[in-house]
Amino acid sequence: MQAVQSYIKNNKDRFLEELLDLLRIPSVSADPAFAGDVAKAAEFIKDKMMAAGADNVEIIPTGGHPIVYGDKMIDDSLPTVLVYGHYDVQPADPYELWNSPPFEPVIKDEKIYARGACDDKGQMYMHLKAFEAMQANGGVPCNVKFLIEGEEEVGSDNLEPFLANNAEKLACDVVLVSDTSMIANDVPSITVGLRGIACVEVELTGPNRDLHSGVYGGAVANPINTLSQMIASLQDGDGRITIPGFYDDVEVVSAEERQEMAKAPFDLEDYKIDLAIGDVAGETGYSTNERSSIRPTLDVNGMWGGYTGEGFKTVLPSKAYAKISMRLVPNQDSETITQLFKKHFESIAPDSVKVLVKPHHGGQPAVTSIESQAYKAASMAYETSFGKKPIPTRDGGSIPIVAMFKEILKADTILMGFGLNSDLIHSPNEHFGLFNFYKGIETIPYFYQNYAELKK
Repeated sequence: MQAVQSYIKNNKDRFLEELLDLLRIPSVSADPAFAGDVAKAAEFIKDKMMAAGADNVEIIPTGGHPIVYGDKMIDDSLPTVLVYGHYDVQPADPYELWNSPPFEPVIKDEKIYARGACDDKGQMYMHLKAFEAMQANGGVPCNVKFLIEGEEEVGSDNLEPFLANNAEKLACDVVLVSDTSMIANDVPSITVGLRGIACVEVELTGPNRDLHSGVYGGAVANPINTLSQMIASLQDGDGRITIPGFYDDVEVVSAEERQEMAKAPFDLEDYKIDLAIGDVAGETGYSTNERSSIRPTLDVNGMWGGYTGEGFKTVLPSKAYAKISMRLVPNQDSETITQLFKKHFESIAPDSVKVLVKPHHGGQPAVTSIESQAYKAASMAYETSFGKKPIPTRDGGSIPIVAMFKEILKADTILMGFGLNSDLIHSPNEHFGLFNFYKGIETIPYFYQNYAELKK
């Protein structure tokens, strides 16, 4: 392993330059205008995967953006690790809020600033470079398969059928993913729980056209006003969601586990200062960390209607819209929650408006056992590279493919994330620390070494 670590140290500048080249490709999967760039990013990954020493490397078309696959199958008696990541990124809008152009990466204060730096190009690329380092110094101690997709940021709609149609090709003992965060650079952690998600778009229609707000205001329902009232009613004064049946299947986390979670370092005042807020909010009876990890939520992600251009136009709008996401915890089912939302939202709409609920993508929650050999291998790897044992945590975000891998491939996922919550993923000025990028490359080979030993 010393040779592997020396190789990483000697090639770190090249690794960084390659990542910067990847970050310059605006692979925004949500916007068709960037389709050519998404394809270019897939070609980039293919070339680097081949250069790192993978076999059977190919770009596989899907109903949307392509998947990049490659492998290194050494011996059937060895365990097989499937590495998953994604090369697509979130839209960079609003561009004017970036301190530097989002697709012209810059390094400042030991951080890489660019869209996708942390989510997930930087973290995904760590695996290719760790693999290269192992291949250049005796080879990987496990069989390895790579599955790098281009649609994670738009719901991975084509991944499930791909997995189902290629289950034998993708068969593995464990899935390895770096698309999460750790507590701090000096407090390593491994995510063992993810919330699921259910997304909907709602549309309210009042009058059959936009009206003059002076002539009709006060006599005809304003869909934006009505939508605001309906959304406000979805949570009560204690921060609990009012949809009937919403909490029926929610996992109740034991007092003992909550006590263990509370051991993770957290400063509420620093949290508020970082976000420039006067106070936190959420469900009564739970801490801030618990509200964002082990409890379900409902949030409006966008709301619009009427006139929003320059100046003023006194209209009573015909329509109002909102996008709403619900984060789910273990035992909650995304489709069930979507249907509960639809039924309830339609039921609370007054006769003055017509309501349409459009389901969007969803995903199931997932929990990984800290007693598994794969988790122990990861924990030992962090302990070696960081000098301290990582804390198992539950993450508030959603990676729907984790439950998908379990259902279709019958494989658990280990989430070896090296980002930080302060990396501003999905926001302007997203960044990824140089320390984190290099530490990930350094740590990943230890996982393979440990996993191969534990599986003997």
